[in-house]
Amino acid sequence: MQEVNFNREKEIELLVEKKRLEEVINTINEEILNYISKRKHITDYIVNYRKKVLEDYRDDEDKLVEYFDHERYVKEEAFKTIDKRLKELTILKESPYFGKITFKEKGELAENLYIGRFGLTPEESFEPVVVDWRAPVASLFYHGGLGDATYESPRGPIDTEILSRRQLIVKKGSLQGMFDSAIDVKDEILQMVLSSNSGEKLKDVIMTIQSEQDEIIRSSRDKTVVVNGVAGSGKTTIALHRVAYLLYNFRKQLHDKVLILGPNSIFMEYISQVLPSLGEVGVRQQTFTNFVLNEIDIDDEIMDFSNYIERILSGDEEFIKEAKYKNSENFFKKLSDYIKGIEENYFEVNPVTYFGEEIIGVDEIKELFNKHYIYMPLFRRSQKIKRVIISKIKDKRDEKVWELNKEIEEYKKSLTSDELIMEHTNIEFKRRIRIREIVREVMNSRAALEEWIDNEPTISLYHKFNGYKKLTGDDLAPILYMMIKLEGKKTKIDIKHIVIDEAQDYSALQFQVIRDLTGCRNFTIVGDVNQRLVKHSEVAPMLEINKNFEDIEVEHFDLTNSYRSTMEIMKYANNFLKEERIVPLVRHGEAVESIEFSIEEDMIDEILKSVEYYRDADIESIAIITKNVEELNRIYPKLREHIPLIKFHREDIIYKSGIVIIPSYFAKGLEFDGVIIVDYNENKDEEDLIKYIMCTRALHRLKDFKLKK
Repeated sequence: MQEVNFNREKEIELLVEKKRLEEVINTINEEILNYISKRKHITDYIVNYRKKVLEDYRDDEDKLVEYFDHERYVKEEAFKTIDKRLKELTILKESPYFGKITFKEKGELAENLYIGRFGLTPEESFEPVVVDWRAPVASLFYHGGLGDATYESPRGPIDTEILSRRQLIVKKGSLQGMFDSAIDVKDEILQMVLSSNSGEKLKDVIMTIQSEQDEIIRSSRDKTVVVNGVAGSGKTTIALHRVAYLLYNFRKQLHDKVLILGPNSIFMEYISQVLPSLGEVGVRQQTFTNFVLNEIDIDDEIMDFSNYIERILSGDEEFIKEAKYKNSENFFKKLSDYIKGIEENYFEVNPVTYFGEEIIGVDEIKELFNKHYIYMPLFRRSQKIKRVIISKIKDKRDEKVWELNKEIEEYKKSLTSDELIMEHTNIEFKRRIRIREIVREVMNSRAALEEWIDNEPTISLYHKFNGYKKLTGDDLAPILYMMIKLEGKKTKIDIKHIVIDEAQDYSALQFQVIRDLTGCRNFTIVGDVNQRLVKHSEVAPMLEINKNFEDIEVEHFDLTNSYRSTMEIMKYANNFLKEERIVPLVRHGEAVESIEFSIEEDMIDEILKSVEYYRDADIESIAIITKNVEELNRIYPKLREHIPLIKFHREDIIYKSGIVIIPSYFAKGLEFDGVIIVDYNENKDEEDLIKYIMCTRALHRLKDFKLKK
């Protein structure tokens, strides 16, 4: 009887929720019509006003240009706002919300809040129908269990009691499911989402954000957040959702002032739809290499990322040694010492003379360098001092010209009228000769000054330091660091928040130049120290970021829960770590199949069978992952005879869908429903992390094929 009553209560609650959903969708439809009307009103206003201006200022071109510049700005801004809201409302119409919480503040009545992708508050109403997931109060939905909870509001912390939490599945305007999350957040929906196929792009996860992830997303804007998370812990997703959260709550301060730095163009394309799906567009996204090359003007050829990693993975000992050195603290120190030596000894100061007269002596010039302009970077300082000295030369020039004119005037006064007429041409001729001598001496003095005060390009100084070796990506940060220290290099872009993804591969020097170049004080830094392609040091610099950001509050988070792959895949991946850090969660799947082959043809046949098996099991995205491009090129021709393959051997290839063959380093950060690892190498210690990266790309199925030598 009790069970019947319970089910009856559930049915009634479901009917109530369906009725409310209808009302909300009606409200959304009204809002859509309202915004369409607004857009038409603005269009009509602009058209009519434009006609009036054309008639009133037909003959005044300046007025017309001034008007159309202003009118275009008003039109663009108005239409941007309205179109953005119409897109949000269209999305909300399909699925207005995904969560509901019932809570009460002390001394207040209980209230219900519905959480959605975007907020909805009808005009002439102060009560939100749907609360945006980024709003402070929405954090209660992601809090965890029931009972006491606190959220941060503009007026300070608010203590509440969470009475109930519901997860709602709404698709195409229809309520398809409702779950009670009394114990923890979103377990049922998390299972459902994680069991689905990956698709071709990374998705937003607002329905399934876990409490430890939500804490990071909502961390204070004034802190630098460092997240060291295992593969599949949601690092990238957390970083992108944090950007959306910050832009929502601090749009005035951060609009057009956020930069995301990712590892390569394939990865940047893969994550490109997350922020737009959350209503945020226009966020700058670049690789570190492109970011630096946009700031520095160098003609030298830089070894591309693919060739660089291929040299590393091929076991080129000299190259690896050089790479480790250039990312080490020792290299950073030697570079700093080199710069200090330049600052102290670069200029061989000489006195500046004009017609043999000393205008400024060595001691006075040194005083300008070492006292008056000491606050300026060396090469900016030298150019400032150069301008000061040239000004002194010009003063002497003007003095000489004044003396010449005075001498000529006195000579003219000594002549009679007839003599003056006869001498006029001669006087003017001699005057011009003297003027030329004065100007020539200015040029001589400037040339003598420029011989020692003009510096060579900073890139040339770096080449000397680098032994004139071919430049790689490892040289970009040192070059930029020299430009910052010697030239006072600063970016022209106003940046207030920077996200650095795959940060485990960054050196301390890279972190330093990003900070110095931008002047930014707020970062979100995410990475996995177990996915370092080159182990430059025992401790990854991202974990010691306080050394670079001493004056900034840094908060560290360690994520060990993996949500991407099945428990079987994660346990297999753990075999390639010296210290097992991954805690696989949520779901089981098929066992990982690991097979050794003696004959390559047998391995090829098994790969083809596995691809067919994946297809039959409705596995949508399939990746064949090799360690490097050499192995990819070895196996690719043999596979493409039988199956259509997308070959990822360059950064500029965009993944749409289908079966891909990709080297390990381009697969970093990506995920696929089914993965087949092709391993031509005997496993060595230094390759374990590469194998870990390859394994952890798989969501549902993993096969590991090894060819014995």
